[in-house]
Amino acid sequence: MSFPIRTLSMSMIVLALLVSLAHAAESSQAGAGALRIYIGTYASAPGQGIHVGQLPLADGGLKLDGLAAETKNPSFVAIHPNRRFLYAVGEISDFAGQRSGAVNAFRIVPDTGHLELLNQQSSGGTGPCHVIVDAAGRNALVANYGGGSVAALPIRDDGSLAPATAFIQHEGSSVDPRRQKGPHAHSINLDAANRFAFVPDLGLDKILIYRFDSAAGTLTANDPAWAAVAPGSGPRHFAFHPGGKFAYVINEMASTLTAFRYDAERGALAEVQTVSTLPGGPVEGNTTAEVQVHPNGKFVYGSNRGHDSIAVFAVDAASGRLTLVEHESTQGKTPRNFAIDPSGLFLLACNQGTNSIVGFRIDPQTGELTPTGEKLEVPAPVCVEFVKP
Repeated sequence: MSFPIRTLSMSMIVLALLVSLAHAAESSQAGAGALRIYIGTYASAPGQGIHVGQLPLADGGLKLDGLAAETKNPSFVAIHPNRRFLYAVGEISDFAGQRSGAVNAFRIVPDTGHLELLNQQSSGGTGPCHVIVDAAGRNALVANYGGGSVAALPIRDDGSLAPATAFIQHEGSSVDPRRQKGPHAHSINLDAANRFAFVPDLGLDKILIYRFDSAAGTLTANDPAWAAVAPGSGPRHFAFHPGGKFAYVINEMASTLTAFRYDAERGALAEVQTVSTLPGGPVEGNTTAEVQVHPNGKFVYGSNRGHDSIAVFAVDAASGRLTLVEHESTQGKTPRNFAIDPSGLFLLACNQGTNSIVGFRIDPQTGELTPTGEKLEVPAPVCVEFVKP
């Protein structure tokens, strides 16, 4: 009589193991489907800085985990390709007794997502407003809005930053005497090959183009050295199409988007089209901020501050030209920036003026945005970066 009892007991053990493995697999999948989010802000008071949260891809729910690091005006952040380090600008004008801003290096604590400061370096100019890490993970590149300059800072093996090995001061002006008396580098971006850097300068109405050497940490003028937009446009942010043949710049002052054809061998941009980001005529006081291309390459998104919306455009695959799809309210004021998660499922809009981050689901066929009903309360949010834990 003991044999059947032993057999039943073994079956129960096997069943329990299978259930346990299934639960473990579900937990693993749930964990794999959640992205960590880092939020850069304008933070001038104690207890403010970079915030950390979560975006579960299964339902688009948003969760705020709290303050990741206290630091002043970390308006833009960038993640190292190895996901172990984070870099943030300090958008200030008085760093270490110099007329300069800062670039901060942090180690990401794996379990909590909190940030441990490694070191700080001068950005070389005032008001640094944008930072990226090159594809090889060797350099942090920064654009200084106030100083009208760009710099490259080598990244050491431990993630800390060395002093800049490249610094370029822009020169010149454009047609608007109020905002374009001098240069204002507004962002810096690299092509997929990590060979060319593109710097929209609002004060010059140009996208300056540099050859980039990751191993040496150098930036040198390209030939052609720039691509122009219409006078008074004020180019701000820049995004490549994932196919590599097109690129887009959003023009802050004119509330327009300019599409370019990209020659990857020469690092050259040729204008294809310029379209308004607004529905109909001008909106008084409106300026634009961010531009992003959907991972599937079918859509381009741009933010309007004043109209307080995301403009959605369909991309013609052959020419890169844009056709308006819709304008979607960001459900807040002054959407300075936004980000599309790497899967292309969700867009998070940072409403700087109403201290909120609002979630939208993206229709992969039409590009249209639908509010998820999820919102985070964060003081003066400026940007969002995604990290897979």
